Amino acid sequence: MLRSRMLWLYRLRRLPVRFWRVFRSKQVPARDKLLFIVLVVLYWVLPDLLPFFPIDDLTITALAANWFVGRMEKRHGTLR
Repeated sequence: MLRSRMLWLYRLRRLPVRFWRVFRSKQVPARDKLLFIVLVVLYWVLPDLLPFFPIDDLTITALAANWFVGRMEKRHGTLR
């Protein structure tokens, strides 16, 4: 249990680098990038469960970015 949490924290620490690499990659279609951006912006703009409390928005954005990066890396291999 502790090992899986440590691994998750390590991956979360590397998320900005991985995310930037995926967003700059020409292997990832613009459609996928745009879909991610639109969904995250919609979540931030639409009314949510805890208005005026951005922690839930940041958490959902980080989870969505982690999912997006993992999926794109799996689909397109290691991106550089």
